[in-house]
Amino acid sequence: MTRITGTYAVSTTLGEPVRAFIPHALPPTEPVLADAVWRTHNDAAVMALQRLSAVAGLVPSVDWLLYSAIRQEALMTSQIEGTQATLVDLFDDEAGLAISNTDDVEEVTNYLQAFQWVQAQLRSPQGLPISVRLLSEAHRRLLDGARGSGKQPGELRRSQNWIGGTRPGNAVFVPPPADQVPALLTDLERFIHAEQTDLPALVRVALVHAQFETIHPYLDGNGRIGRLLIASLLEHWQLLPEPLMYLSGYLKQHQSEYYRRLSAIRTDGDWEGWVQFFLEAVQNAAAQSERAVVALASLVANDRRRLLAHPKANAVSYRLFELLPTMPRLSVDRVCEAVQTTFPTANTAIKLLEELGILTELTGQKKNRTFSYAGYIQLLSQ
Repeated sequence: MTRITGTYAVSTTLGEPVRAFIPHALPPTEPVLADAVWRTHNDAAVMALQRLSAVAGLVPSVDWLLYSAIRQEALMTSQIEGTQATLVDLFDDEAGLAISNTDDVEEVTNYLQAFQWVQAQLRSPQGLPISVRLLSEAHRRLLDGARGSGKQPGELRRSQNWIGGTRPGNAVFVPPPADQVPALLTDLERFIHAEQTDLPALVRVALVHAQFETIHPYLDGNGRIGRLLIASLLEHWQLLPEPLMYLSGYLKQHQSEYYRRLSAIRTDGDWEGWVQFFLEAVQNAAAQSERAVVALASLVANDRRRLLAHPKANAVSYRLFELLPTMPRLSVDRVCEAVQTTFPTANTAIKLLEELGILTELTGQKKNRTFSYAGYIQLLSQ
């Protein structure tokens, strides 16, 4: 039998009557989710997450792994929505260097700030739990700035939206009418905090993400907030203690299937196909992140070894080197500030790292020079 996953209501938008989809509350019923579909995939995905955590635990500093992983996720989740910024743009912006596509970079840095704010809330005894209020505050931060100001940042939508198509009448998908959104989100919150054990945590993450995207509660930014919700739930349900996986990289690579699987829940009642796709995405993304951790750790360890073996290596050059994974683009002024030293001392430390091929000078100038930890950026950009 085909599962019915929602009902339709006729809603008038821009003078056109449209059929808006109202999803049934989670979990899927009639029939319930077939466990044969998810059982094997769930175990493999959970094991991949555990391996990623274990490998990250062997690295001397988890901070620089988190620095790169969170930025990769911010970049990829924004690129899914059409943002053109690159990793180098992001690093240049953080280094105070000139960038051309400031609006695109602002969208990525807004996501970073929203993500870090949510993480701080979830880790603080006084912080907000996973809730509509938490997501709306994250949404306010996400849309802070020029492009988002007219999209009701931090507020649930008060009008009908639609996805795809040039107008409501030829839309690919019409989410629930605005007056239904608060009750649907209350149901979703209830499912997240229910004391239910018959579905594994990772399967519940898959269900929550799809339901959130179906409700589409904001005028803009639903995809990014929905993917931020995935990362939050992975930590909340203790599936990944630190946000080391950039799932959006896999979702961007398989973007058409990602959208097709979400759509098939509404059109064909195919929750199983979506859950299987999501679990495979987690397994692949965790394995990719694990490979990245090993490659980055090897690069940094090898470069550190070469620096320590150099006769001119000193405390300042060593301190600078340890900062590079969280400061991969830099100027001499930035090094002075970070290492708290004089311009000549900073310059000498940079020169040594340049001699070793660890840093590369980018401008070819005598003054106002900028440098890059090129091997590290190259690995991250693969």
